[in-house]
Amino acid sequence: MAAVRSRDRETFDAHWARVLGNPLCVARVIVDDDDRVLGGISSFEEGDTRYVGYWIGREHWGRGVASAAVALLLAEVRQRPIHARVARDNVASIKVLDRNGFVVIGYVHAPETERFLACEEAVLRLE
Repeated sequence: MAAVRSRDRETFDAHWARVLGNPLCVARVIVDDDDRVLGGISSFEEGDTRYVGYWIGREHWGRGVASAAVALLLAEVRQRPIHARVARDNVASIKVLDRNGFVVIGYVHAPETERFLACEEAVLRLE
């Protein structure tokens, strides 16, 4: 549902080395009661704006995993405002953010990059 291209292993590992080495980034693995990985969530800064981002394995969609993970991260990361950008047609993710108090503040065209497909994005903010 996200407008994202997969990374090869080397690029994935390099990305996570940067993320985990950044003291301004909060990154967490989402696990179930049996310690199975369901996805990941993070809060990070781009410029002077703090964002939240997450992914959930497709087999776990529709079970409230993302909503619960966002709520837990927001309890830990208290900086506000906090933003999110979501492909406009990713209705499920917009609902997850809405349930956690985010409000759509606009839409922007996101051009294609080596990582992301071109799409219209909803920009959301939590005060």
